[in-house]
Amino acid sequence: MLITRLVLTADHFRQWLIAQLVFLLLTILKLFPADGAIRFMDRAARFIGPKTSRHKLTLTNLRNAFPEKREAEIEAIAMESWGNMGRMAAEYVFLDRLFDFDPEATKPGRVEVSGVPLFLELRDNPRPFIVFTAHSGNFEMLPVAGSAFGLEVTVLFRPPNNPYVAEKVFEFRKERMGNLVPSHAGSSFALARQLERGNGVGVLVDQKFRKGLKTKFFGQDVQTNPLLAKLVRQFNCEVYPARCIRLPGNRFRLELEPAIDIPRKPDGAVDVNATAQVLNDKVESWVREYPGQWLWYHDRWHIKRYL
Repeated sequence: MLITRLVLTADHFRQWLIAQLVFLLLTILKLFPADGAIRFMDRAARFIGPKTSRHKLTLTNLRNAFPEKREAEIEAIAMESWGNMGRMAAEYVFLDRLFDFDPEATKPGRVEVSGVPLFLELRDNPRPFIVFTAHSGNFEMLPVAGSAFGLEVTVLFRPPNNPYVAEKVFEFRKERMGNLVPSHAGSSFALARQLERGNGVGVLVDQKFRKGLKTKFFGQDVQTNPLLAKLVRQFNCEVYPARCIRLPGNRFRLELEPAIDIPRKPDGAVDVNATAQVLNDKVESWVREYPGQWLWYHDRWHIKRYL
Protein backbone atom coordinates (compact mmCIF):
# COMPACT_ATOMS: atom_id res chain seq x y z
CA MET A 1 0.00 0.00 0.00
CA LEU A 2 2.79 2.42 0.92
CA ILE A 3 4.70 1.68 -2.29
CA THR A 4 1.54 2.24 -4.35
CA ARG A 5 0.96 5.61 -2.68
CA LEU A 6 4.56 6.65 -3.28
CA VAL A 7 4.33 5.69 -6.96
CA LEU A 8 1.04 7.59 -7.40
CA THR A 9 2.43 10.61 -5.59
CA ALA A 10 5.54 10.61 -7.76
CA ASP A 11 3.43 10.35 -10.92
CA HIS A 12 1.17 13.21 -9.81
CA PHE A 13 4.22 15.35 -9.05
CA ARG A 14 5.71 14.53 -12.47
CA GLN A 15 2.50 15.58 -14.22
CA TRP A 16 2.24 18.73 -12.08
CA LEU A 17 5.85 19.65 -12.91
CA ILE A 18 5.31 19.13 -16.63
CA ALA A 19 2.16 21.27 -16.47
CA GLN A 20 4.03 24.07 -14.69
CA LEU A 21 6.73 24.04 -17.37
CA VAL A 22 4.07 24.23 -20.09
CA PHE A 23 2.31 27.12 -18.32
CA LEU A 24 5.64 28.93 -17.88
CA LEU A 25 6.44 28.62 -21.57
CA LEU A 26 3.00 29.94 -22.57
CA THR A 27 3.30 32.81 -20.09
CA ILE A 28 6.66 33.79 -21.56
CA LEU A 29 5.25 33.62 -25.08
CA LYS A 30 2.54 36.12 -24.12
CA LEU A 31 5.27 38.70 -23.47
CA PHE A 32 6.17 38.76 -27.17
CA PRO A 33 4.30 39.89 -30.28
CA ALA A 34 2.07 37.16 -31.69
CA ASP A 35 3.86 36.80 -35.04
CA GLY A 36 7.28 36.50 -33.45
CA ALA A 37 6.10 33.97 -30.88
CA ILE A 38 4.38 31.85 -33.56
CA ARG A 39 7.48 31.82 -35.77
CA PHE A 40 9.68 30.94 -32.78
CA MET A 41 7.49 27.97 -31.84
CA ASP A 42 7.48 26.83 -35.47
CA ARG A 43 11.29 26.71 -35.48
CA ALA A 44 11.44 25.12 -32.02
CA ALA A 45 9.03 22.33 -33.00
CA ARG A 46 10.96 21.66 -36.22
CA PHE A 47 14.12 21.29 -34.10
CA ILE A 48 12.64 19.16 -31.29
CA GLY A 49 10.11 17.05 -33.22
CA PRO A 50 12.59 15.02 -35.29
CA LYS A 51 14.45 14.11 -32.09
CA THR A 52 11.38 12.44 -30.53
CA SER A 53 10.18 8.85 -30.92
CA ARG A 54 7.07 10.15 -32.69
CA HIS A 55 9.14 11.28 -35.67
CA LYS A 56 9.69 7.70 -36.79
CA LEU A 57 5.92 7.12 -36.68
CA THR A 58 5.37 10.37 -38.59
CA LEU A 59 7.71 9.31 -41.40
CA THR A 60 6.20 5.82 -41.57
CA ASN A 61 2.68 7.25 -41.80
CA LEU A 62 3.75 9.59 -44.60
CA ARG A 63 5.52 6.86 -46.57
CA ASN A 64 2.45 4.64 -46.35
CA ALA A 65 0.06 7.46 -47.30
CA PHE A 66 2.21 8.79 -50.17
CA PRO A 67 4.19 5.88 -51.63
CA GLU A 68 4.69 7.91 -54.82
CA LYS A 69 6.58 10.72 -53.06
CA ARG A 70 10.37 10.92 -52.84
CA GLU A 71 12.06 10.73 -49.45
CA ALA A 72 12.96 14.43 -49.59
CA GLU A 73 9.28 15.30 -50.03
CA ILE A 74 8.33 13.04 -47.10
CA GLU A 75 10.91 14.74 -44.88
CA ALA A 76 9.70 18.19 -45.91
CA ILE A 77 6.06 17.35 -45.08
CA ALA A 78 7.10 15.90 -41.72
CA MET A 79 9.00 19.08 -40.83
CA GLU A 80 6.07 21.26 -41.87
CA SER A 81 3.78 19.11 -39.72
CA TRP A 82 6.01 19.62 -36.67
CA GLY A 83 6.05 23.35 -37.39
CA ASN A 84 2.25 23.31 -37.59
CA MET A 85 2.12 21.74 -34.13
CA GLY A 86 4.49 24.36 -32.71
CA ARG A 87 2.41 27.14 -34.22
CA MET A 88 -0.74 25.74 -32.65
CA ALA A 89 0.87 25.87 -29.19
CA ALA A 90 1.73 29.54 -29.63
CA GLU A 91 -1.61 30.40 -31.21
CA TYR A 92 -3.40 29.09 -28.13
CA VAL A 93 -1.94 32.03 -26.22
CA PHE A 94 -3.05 34.61 -28.78
CA LEU A 95 -6.33 33.08 -29.94
CA ASP A 96 -8.38 36.12 -28.90
CA ARG A 97 -6.15 38.44 -30.90
CA LEU A 98 -5.76 36.16 -33.90
CA PHE A 99 -9.45 35.83 -34.71
CA ASP A 100 -10.16 39.25 -36.22
CA PHE A 101 -12.71 38.43 -38.90
CA ASP A 102 -15.00 41.36 -39.64
CA PRO A 103 -17.51 40.97 -42.50
CA GLU A 104 -17.73 44.78 -42.77
CA ALA A 105 -13.96 45.33 -43.09
CA THR A 106 -12.67 46.79 -46.34
CA LYS A 107 -9.22 45.23 -45.98
CA PRO A 108 -8.54 41.54 -45.32
CA GLY A 109 -7.54 40.71 -41.77
CA ARG A 110 -5.63 37.79 -40.35
CA VAL A 111 -8.66 35.50 -40.70
CA GLU A 112 -10.89 35.08 -43.73
CA VAL A 113 -14.05 33.01 -43.69
CA SER A 114 -15.57 31.03 -46.54
CA GLY A 115 -19.18 29.98 -46.08
CA VAL A 116 -20.52 32.99 -44.17
CA PRO A 117 -24.04 32.52 -45.62
CA LEU A 118 -24.08 28.99 -44.19
CA PHE A 119 -23.07 30.25 -40.74
CA LEU A 120 -25.89 32.78 -40.86
CA GLU A 121 -28.40 30.27 -42.23
CA LEU A 122 -27.72 27.84 -39.39
CA ARG A 123 -27.90 30.64 -36.86
CA ASP A 124 -31.12 32.20 -38.16
CA ASN A 125 -32.95 28.94 -38.89
CA PRO A 126 -32.29 26.78 -35.83
CA ARG A 127 -32.29 23.01 -36.38
CA PRO A 128 -30.16 20.07 -35.30
CA PHE A 129 -26.94 19.75 -37.29
CA ILE A 130 -23.42 18.35 -37.02
CA VAL A 131 -20.19 20.04 -38.09
CA PHE A 132 -17.13 17.82 -38.46
CA THR A 133 -13.49 18.68 -38.92
CA ALA A 134 -10.00 17.17 -38.64
CA HIS A 135 -6.66 17.88 -36.96
CA SER A 136 -5.61 20.20 -39.75
CA GLY A 137 -4.41 23.80 -39.62
CA ASN A 138 -5.54 25.41 -36.38
CA PHE A 139 -8.81 23.50 -35.98
CA GLU A 140 -9.38 25.24 -32.62
CA MET A 141 -10.40 28.36 -34.51
CA LEU A 142 -13.56 26.80 -35.93
CA PRO A 143 -15.64 26.85 -32.71
CA VAL A 144 -14.31 30.37 -32.05
CA ALA A 145 -15.71 31.39 -35.44
CA GLY A 146 -19.06 29.78 -34.66
CA SER A 147 -19.24 31.65 -31.38
CA ALA A 148 -18.33 34.92 -33.14
CA PHE A 149 -21.26 34.44 -35.53
CA GLY A 150 -23.62 33.73 -32.64
CA LEU A 151 -23.91 30.11 -33.70
CA GLU A 152 -24.28 27.83 -30.69
CA VAL A 153 -22.39 24.58 -31.23
CA THR A 154 -21.59 22.02 -28.54
CA VAL A 155 -18.07 20.77 -29.21
CA LEU A 156 -16.81 17.31 -28.35
CA PHE A 157 -13.13 17.39 -27.41
CA ARG A 158 -10.54 15.01 -26.02
CA PRO A 159 -8.83 16.46 -22.91
CA PRO A 160 -5.04 16.19 -22.62
CA ASN A 161 -3.79 13.23 -20.60
CA ASN A 162 -2.15 15.53 -18.07
CA PRO A 163 -4.99 16.46 -15.61
CA TYR A 164 -3.43 19.82 -14.69
CA VAL A 165 -3.06 20.84 -18.33
CA ALA A 166 -6.54 19.47 -19.08
CA GLU A 167 -8.13 21.71 -16.45
CA LYS A 168 -6.48 24.85 -17.84
CA VAL A 169 -7.28 23.92 -21.43
CA PHE A 170 -10.93 23.32 -20.54
CA GLU A 171 -11.21 26.72 -18.82
CA PHE A 172 -9.55 28.45 -21.78
CA ARG A 173 -11.74 26.73 -24.36
CA LYS A 174 -14.97 27.26 -22.46
CA GLU A 175 -14.48 31.03 -22.40
CA ARG A 176 -13.95 31.22 -26.16
CA MET A 177 -15.74 28.25 -27.72
CA GLY A 178 -19.09 27.96 -25.96
CA ASN A 179 -20.44 24.66 -24.69
CA LEU A 180 -17.87 21.84 -24.43
CA VAL A 181 -18.27 18.11 -23.85
CA PRO A 182 -15.14 16.18 -22.79
CA SER A 183 -14.80 12.86 -24.62
CA HIS A 184 -15.73 10.03 -22.26
CA ALA A 185 -18.19 7.15 -21.93
CA GLY A 186 -21.27 9.38 -21.58
CA SER A 187 -20.37 12.06 -24.11
CA SER A 188 -22.59 10.59 -26.84
CA PHE A 189 -25.66 11.12 -24.64
CA ALA A 190 -24.68 14.75 -24.04
CA LEU A 191 -24.43 15.35 -27.79
CA ALA A 192 -27.73 13.56 -28.39
CA ARG A 193 -29.47 15.85 -25.89
CA GLN A 194 -28.19 18.90 -27.77
CA LEU A 195 -29.50 17.58 -31.07
CA GLU A 196 -32.86 16.79 -29.44
CA ARG A 197 -33.06 20.46 -28.44
CA GLY A 198 -32.47 21.52 -32.04
CA ASN A 199 -28.87 22.65 -31.46
CA GLY A 200 -25.65 21.90 -33.33
CA VAL A 201 -22.67 19.79 -32.32
CA GLY A 202 -19.08 19.71 -33.55
CA VAL A 203 -16.78 16.70 -33.66
CA LEU A 204 -13.31 15.69 -34.86
CA VAL A 205 -13.53 12.58 -37.02
CA ASP A 206 -9.90 11.65 -37.79
CA GLN A 207 -8.97 10.02 -34.49
CA LYS A 208 -8.22 6.34 -33.99
CA PHE A 209 -11.07 4.43 -32.33
CA ARG A 210 -10.14 0.90 -31.25
CA LYS A 211 -13.71 -0.43 -31.46
CA GLY A 212 -14.65 1.59 -34.51
CA LEU A 213 -16.06 0.73 -37.90
CA LYS A 214 -13.74 -0.87 -40.43
CA THR A 215 -13.08 1.73 -43.10
CA LYS A 216 -10.30 2.96 -45.40
CA PHE A 217 -8.09 6.03 -45.06
CA PHE A 218 -5.40 6.64 -47.70
CA GLY A 219 -6.16 3.14 -48.96
CA GLN A 220 -5.31 1.50 -45.65
CA ASP A 221 -7.53 -0.14 -43.07
CA VAL A 222 -8.56 2.06 -40.15
CA GLN A 223 -11.18 1.99 -37.43
CA THR A 224 -13.49 4.99 -37.45
CA ASN A 225 -15.67 6.21 -34.61
CA PRO A 226 -19.33 5.49 -35.52
CA LEU A 227 -20.68 8.26 -33.26
CA LEU A 228 -21.41 10.86 -35.94
CA ALA A 229 -23.03 8.35 -38.29
CA LYS A 230 -25.21 6.95 -35.50
CA LEU A 231 -26.32 10.44 -34.45
CA VAL A 232 -27.29 11.16 -38.05
CA ARG A 233 -29.26 7.91 -38.17
CA GLN A 234 -31.07 8.82 -34.95
CA PHE A 235 -31.83 12.48 -35.65
CA ASN A 236 -31.71 12.66 -39.46
CA CYS A 237 -29.72 15.89 -39.20
CA GLU A 238 -27.58 17.70 -41.75
CA VAL A 239 -23.80 17.23 -41.67
CA TYR A 240 -21.40 20.02 -42.63
CA PRO A 241 -17.63 19.71 -43.26
CA ALA A 242 -15.45 22.53 -41.90
CA ARG A 243 -11.71 23.10 -41.85
CA CYS A 244 -8.99 25.63 -41.13
CA ILE A 245 -6.27 26.30 -43.72
CA ARG A 246 -3.03 28.06 -42.87
CA LEU A 247 -2.12 30.88 -45.24
CA PRO A 248 1.21 32.71 -45.67
CA GLY A 249 1.98 35.46 -43.18
CA ASN A 250 0.38 33.76 -40.14
CA ARG A 251 -3.05 34.07 -41.68
CA PHE A 252 -5.95 31.61 -41.83
CA ARG A 253 -8.92 30.68 -43.95
CA LEU A 254 -11.88 29.02 -42.25
CA GLU A 255 -14.20 27.09 -44.53
CA LEU A 256 -17.70 25.85 -43.81
CA GLU A 257 -18.77 23.67 -46.73
CA PRO A 258 -22.29 22.73 -47.88
CA ALA A 259 -23.94 19.73 -46.24
CA ILE A 260 -22.74 16.36 -47.50
CA ASP A 261 -25.02 13.71 -48.98
CA ILE A 262 -25.60 10.95 -46.43
CA PRO A 263 -25.46 7.41 -47.88
CA ARG A 264 -28.64 5.44 -47.32
CA LYS A 265 -29.71 1.83 -47.61
CA PRO A 266 -32.49 0.72 -50.01
CA ASP A 267 -35.06 1.13 -47.22
CA GLY A 268 -34.00 4.75 -46.68
CA ALA A 269 -32.14 4.17 -43.41
CA VAL A 270 -28.76 5.83 -42.91
CA ASP A 271 -25.91 3.52 -43.91
CA VAL A 272 -23.63 3.95 -40.89
CA ASN A 273 -20.56 2.26 -42.39
CA ALA A 274 -20.83 4.12 -45.69
CA THR A 275 -21.29 7.42 -43.84
CA ALA A 276 -18.12 6.79 -41.84
CA GLN A 277 -16.28 6.17 -45.10
CA VAL A 278 -17.61 9.41 -46.59
CA LEU A 279 -16.15 11.28 -43.61
CA ASN A 280 -12.76 9.61 -44.12
CA ASP A 281 -12.82 10.44 -47.83
CA LYS A 282 -13.52 14.11 -47.12
CA VAL A 283 -10.70 14.35 -44.55
CA GLU A 284 -8.32 12.55 -46.91
CA SER A 285 -9.08 15.08 -49.66
CA TRP A 286 -8.21 17.90 -47.23
CA VAL A 287 -4.99 16.24 -46.12
CA ARG A 288 -3.88 15.54 -49.69
CA GLU A 289 -4.36 19.24 -50.49
CA TYR A 290 -2.32 20.48 -47.50
CA PRO A 291 -0.40 17.45 -46.15
CA GLY A 292 1.94 19.50 -43.97
CA GLN A 293 -0.98 20.93 -42.00
CA TRP A 294 -2.15 17.59 -40.60
CA LEU A 295 -0.80 16.00 -37.40
CA TRP A 296 0.98 12.96 -38.80
CA TYR A 297 2.38 11.80 -35.46
CA HIS A 298 -1.06 10.36 -34.55
CA ASP A 299 -1.12 6.55 -34.74
CA ARG A 300 -4.20 6.64 -37.00
CA TRP A 301 -3.41 3.30 -38.63
CA HIS A 302 -2.42 1.53 -35.41
CA ILE A 303 1.08 0.75 -36.68
CA LYS A 304 3.09 1.91 -33.67
CA ARG A 305 3.16 -1.66 -32.41
CA TYR A 306 5.28 -2.61 -35.43
CA LEU A 307 7.91 0.12 -34.97
